Amino acid sequence: MRPLAWLLPLLGAIACVPTAGTPGPDSATTTLTVSAAASVQDALRDIQVAYQAESPEIAVVYNFGPSGSLAQQIAQGAPVDIFLSASQPWMDRLAAEGAILEVSRQDLLQNAMVLVAPTGSAIASFDDLGTGAAGKIAVGRPESVPAGGYAKEVLMTLGLFEALQSKLVFAKDVRQVLSYVETGNVDAGLVYATDAQLSGRVKILATAPPDSHAPIVYPVAIAQDSNQVAAAKDFLTFLSTDAAAKIFQGYGFSTVD
Repeated sequence: MRPLAWLLPLLGAIACVPTAGTPGPDSATTTLTVSAAASVQDALRDIQVAYQAESPEIAVVYNFGPSGSLAQQIAQGAPVDIFLSASQPWMDRLAAEGAILEVSRQDLLQNAMVLVAPTGSAIASFDDLGTGAAGKIAVGRPESVPAGGYAKEVLMTLGLFEALQSKLVFAKDVRQVLSYVETGNVDAGLVYATDAQLSGRVKILATAPPDSHAPIVYPVAIAQDSNQVAAAKDFLTFLSTDAAAKIFQGYGFSTVD
């Protein structure tokens, strides 16, 4: 019997049911469970509306969270049809374990890392993080949150990571980093450019140099244990349409050609 460590977080996250006004499981013949990185949740909710207008027979249920945690849930047998990760390495791990249909895998989106602070902050750049202007700095947990891994790479490349150890506050996902900055619980944070774009309570101080971290690419694939492979393929095809690309781009993502 497979371990059930995935069950409680999945039951909590699966509350992200189809958006009001779209067909739900009762009116559809097929239900797809999509586990996706927290950073893409806003765009995917709009995608859901557009997709189900075209395919009302397929209901989409989302499970949002850190890519690392979602990947571990899938590896432990969580009933997931599609995985959209903010991290290539986490998808690579699932591929190595035979937990995804490798033929279905594709690179879908790209993003960037930015340094943010509350509006009105005196911090102006990465150089200020080591000064008295920055008391606490939020990043995602590098071991499970892709944004945290990229943030660590950025700080290490800039020669700041070791010096900032006492200032770092680790968050469960990139949205929590953003929330810490918005509420003033920290003085700065590193988040995706797409998350910073959503908030009116933070300002972008700097964009991390592209060569300071690995490329931020979001791969997507069908889970090996999916019982809805045909429907999952249909949804993946929609994610690559011009209509979906416009939605993703509206939230600041770049699409992979």
